[in-house]
Amino acid sequence: MPSSLIHSSIHRIFEEAFNQGKLAVVDEVLAPDHFFHNTFSGTQIGPQSFKGLIAMYRTGFPDLHCTINNELREGDKQAAHWTMSGTHKGLFLGNAPTGKQIQTHGSILVRMEMGKIMEYWMLIDQFDILQQLGIIPR
Repeated sequence: MPSSLIHSSIHRIFEEAFNQGKLAVVDEVLAPDHFFHNTFSGTQIGPQSFKGLIAMYRTGFPDLHCTINNELREGDKQAAHWTMSGTHKGLFLGNAPTGKQIQTHGSILVRMEMGKIMEYWMLIDQFDILQQLGIIPR
């Protein structure tokens, strides 16, 4: 599998889906029966769960911006470390807007199959976000 396919899929998810809110890209780069593992909701199957996660962050932080800081590729797998920032202007995890800005880190590991993301693990430091918003103590 050419590494450029993995590279472009990860970048499209962050640039188009997270940063621009173009959720249709999720259907283009993820296999319809992919597995999504995360600490927030456990293991999910299919693109709707990922679209829901992106929508949740974009609702809470309409100016959301993600930047990929580092990437590693080997065979059919890629890992990326990224930074997320935004201003809390909408409902987030049931919490009313605070107007505070956040910046946190995340990581993603994907496994490709036939040019599509078949499985991925994502970690976002939601605890750090809630601390920065003053919702839970530091």
